[in-house]
Amino acid sequence: MSLFSGPRLAGLGLLAVCVALAVLQPPFLAPLREALFDSYQHLMPREPGSAPAVIVEIDERSLEARGQWPWPRSLTAELVRAIARDQPAAIGVDVLFTEPDRAAPGADAALAQALQGNPVVLGIAGLEDRDRRFPFAPQAAPVKVSARHEPALRRFDGHLQSRPEIDRAAAGRGLLNADSGERGVRRVPLVARVAGTIVPALSVEMLRVAARVPYLGLTEDRLQIGDLSIPIEHDGAIRIYYSRHQAARFVSAEDVLAGNTAPGTFEQKLALIGVTGLGLLDYKNTPLGERIPGVEIHAQLLEQFFDGSYLRRPSGAWWIEPALLAGAGALILILLPTVRVWLGASLLLATLASFAAAGLLAFRAGLLLDVATPALGAIVMFGGVLVATLAEAQRQRQLLREAQAKLAGELEAARRIQVGLLPDPSTAFAREPRFSLAARLEPARTVGGDFYDCFMVDAHRLFFVVADVSGKGLPASLFMALSKSLLKSIALRTGDDPGAILMRASTEIARDNTESLFVTAFAGMLDLRTGALAFCNAGHEPPYASRPGARPERVEHAGGPPLCVIEDHEYPTGHRPMAPGEWLCVVTDGITEAMNSRGELFGTTRLVDRLAALSRAAGPEEVIAEIHAGVRRFVAAAEQSDDITLLCVRWNGPS
Repeated sequence: MSLFSGPRLAGLGLLAVCVALAVLQPPFLAPLREALFDSYQHLMPREPGSAPAVIVEIDERSLEARGQWPWPRSLTAELVRAIARDQPAAIGVDVLFTEPDRAAPGADAALAQALQGNPVVLGIAGLEDRDRRFPFAPQAAPVKVSARHEPALRRFDGHLQSRPEIDRAAAGRGLLNADSGERGVRRVPLVARVAGTIVPALSVEMLRVAARVPYLGLTEDRLQIGDLSIPIEHDGAIRIYYSRHQAARFVSAEDVLAGNTAPGTFEQKLALIGVTGLGLLDYKNTPLGERIPGVEIHAQLLEQFFDGSYLRRPSGAWWIEPALLAGAGALILILLPTVRVWLGASLLLATLASFAAAGLLAFRAGLLLDVATPALGAIVMFGGVLVATLAEAQRQRQLLREAQAKLAGELEAARRIQVGLLPDPSTAFAREPRFSLAARLEPARTVGGDFYDCFMVDAHRLFFVVADVSGKGLPASLFMALSKSLLKSIALRTGDDPGAILMRASTEIARDNTESLFVTAFAGMLDLRTGALAFCNAGHEPPYASRPGARPERVEHAGGPPLCVIEDHEYPTGHRPMAPGEWLCVVTDGITEAMNSRGELFGTTRLVDRLAALSRAAGPEEVIAEIHAGVRRFVAAAEQSDDITLLCVRWNGPS
């Protein structure tokens, strides 16, 4: 059968239509996609790792004891004071006080007085049309937008808020709106434009008030609250990652008013006040098949922020999902005409199973990958290509060669990306006279698991690390990127000593370690004013140091096991004063375990001999060049068996 035969053209045309639909995402596919995402949450609900929020619920018991809703404002003021006495970090009120309290004159002033001086955040409800009672724009925390293209934020022309007398007394104001669908609330706008003013969500404003941050930062895909960075979607919203409804989140308002809560219940907590005792009026459906009070949505968002558990669409979802469909369709086009029908059906089932596994694995990483659309397209393709003939074998081989070329190109691109992640000391520290630093990395394959990093923690401290991920190739390189990013983030964020940094990094890296990989690492923090070196060795090859005029010596340190091996292991920090002109060289085991064609290892003795042969005035670049040249001469024509990484730093003195 020729390349342009009828069955082939029909199959390709059908595939093109399916891929185009996957790219364009027409509205009729949205319910399928959202149902898939809901099923992920139902299978793997979020497990709360923290409990930052406490909900003070005005429940049926509270209404029976204190009277029907709405309560007099004086009673609400008493509730706020009772919570505030326990020193909460912030108090969020999921209730609007839009009308004056006619039952108790002066109660509005009493509530305003209770709010004054306390970290209370009042709610704002966005409306599609303006409300004549509030024709003005609401007050909100300033938002600093630093993006080339401002996110297309949700817009509300009007709003409802509490009476001006009460509103002025609040420490902040937050949006109460959420996007509700047939199956409940899936997304919440973290920032939106209300009457032209950018207003944060109630949960966001509570965090800002609690952290005493003067303003919020907004980029195209991030919302910044001080040091906390929250990923957002293109319209400023976030997808809620639900956990199961928990009664432990709730405290009855009656218990608070009666003084029956334990001391410290609200201390440094984020307290939310909401009404739950009015039947199903403010109850929302969730993808977990539960109905929860609307105020609990804010509590679950706060838990997400504290735990860093986010659900987001991959930045390349617009091409990943069509690529999955295109790959499945191409596989069907290639294999189905050459095998029996039952084998073709097995192929389809295997494809669908792999899509399901990919979707679940992505969800475990916090990514919402739509595999339902590619799966549906694959089923349609299977029916359309079933009439293909055995003459498709030639086409199959051609497509296979193209796939191999594409894979080689992607691996090469991955290598360039990996190398680009590593800093270039020659440019990064070109104007720094107090130290000299050089580094080199050569992966054994196209990509590898070794890495190094070096950067200034502050004006006087240099942090550097050399690490080796277990394994080779692409899995190790992906784990390397994760490990490097987390190490740098922790070091810059905390500025702790190396032992504390490695301990925290081990915990953070292990959370996403589905393949049970581990990382050996040597980390150092050099004080450029004094030459004091703090360091920690996590199962790594010990480094070598050389004072001016002295023979190189091995720097031993009983630091601990590699990262991700023992949970919560406390890594000790070693200390070594460096003399002006002294250098420290860190290598990976790719140096000492380099093997020649006779099966001999380069070893530590040869390494020390190469270091000892250096001139006393040798700088870091000469040290690395000498070691690398020695290893290359020793290995000769033998294949490189492991990644090779070297980093050398010399302290030149305080001036």
